[in-house]
Amino acid sequence: MTNELINATAYSYTKSEALFARASKVIPNGIYGHFNPVTQKPAGTYPHYSERASGARFWDVDGNEYVDYMCAYGPMILGYGNSIVDEAFQKQVALADTCTLASPVMIDLAEYMVNMIPAADWAYFAKNGADATNLAVLIARAATGRKKTIAIGDGYHGSSPWMLAKGRAGVIEDDHANVIRIPWNDVPALEAALDEHSGNIAAFISSPYHHPAFADNEMPADGFWDNVHKLLKRHDVVSICDDVRAGFRIDMRGSNEYFGYTPDLICYCKAIANGYPISALVGSDSLKDAASAIFQTGSFWFSAGPMAAALACLKELNRIDAPALIMSTGKKVFDGMVDIAKTHGHELIVTGMPSMPYMRTVHEDGIAFHQALCGECTRRGLFLTSHHNLFVSAAHTDEDVQRTLDIFEDAFKALTS
Repeated sequence: MTNELINATAYSYTKSEALFARASKVIPNGIYGHFNPVTQKPAGTYPHYSERASGARFWDVDGNEYVDYMCAYGPMILGYGNSIVDEAFQKQVALADTCTLASPVMIDLAEYMVNMIPAADWAYFAKNGADATNLAVLIARAATGRKKTIAIGDGYHGSSPWMLAKGRAGVIEDDHANVIRIPWNDVPALEAALDEHSGNIAAFISSPYHHPAFADNEMPADGFWDNVHKLLKRHDVVSICDDVRAGFRIDMRGSNEYFGYTPDLICYCKAIANGYPISALVGSDSLKDAASAIFQTGSFWFSAGPMAAALACLKELNRIDAPALIMSTGKKVFDGMVDIAKTHGHELIVTGMPSMPYMRTVHEDGIAFHQALCGECTRRGLFLTSHHNLFVSAAHTDEDVQRTLDIFEDAFKALTS
């Protein structure tokens, strides 16, 4: 263990706290949504604001440096400040960005995605993951003339009222009237729902594997997707793959290809443009007329800069075979963490794909110990969260991996000595 790491155990967040106090007066919760500090526990172990970022690291407003395993909650995949993506964005913006007419780069991006993704015959672009999932459901309804959607019990598909958990502020019972929830990996439950509501199910929406928050991630059981699609075809139900989170971290052709199935619609966002705001929905030719009939748009949905960034990002991801690289890096990181935990007499459970795993420590104090561990890591310069899957990028170097493991070891020593 280096002296540098030992001396890094007292990160100060003075400027972050002062900014948060200012923000709380004029912004609900100070920071809203998934960046809300209430999810980062123990209190006082996390910063609130970043100042700059480069590669796989960022610096907070107090000057503290972090190896980042949240990657902006997934959008960063090639590294912060990637020159190839940034230059493509800047070149397009110098010509036009948000303009009265669409840009030809939209066609270039659509053609590239259709050529790259076997399930895609067309592409439609928006801004957020929720835009893509909402659009997918609208298309399924338009194509089938039906109104109900089947989803996994604690699956997340964006912050629209129909998908938010019941009981959240502003969400009413009617928002969930046409959403049927079933357990993950439960084919009989799907069959029962399809039979009970026969002729009224428009779509089944699911991530390619189950990655909820606050819980172990789960792979599809043997034969799951084959059996699911036999049932969906029997009932003429549209299959929607929500690849917003996992997209391009498992397989450039779509995560569904890795798991061996072909959905009718696939939703992308997060890593598609290395942080520039754009999402995409791709689909089969059989749903193109329904997609054409839908009216859904936004003020900035035709912004050309992010489209150019996405095209450059996807080309670069393909060039370097990013999924294989990221999976390999993730395996080194999290296998190393498991070994470190074991040397300190603890079991670290890592689930999901190595490119975006969920981890938790088995301990008699439950999640509190794991929260403390992640907090100790963060205030030493290794940014982890305890409630959400983590993310690995193509920018994480061997040096980043070694520093990660050094800090993780130091954090365990601080908690167990």
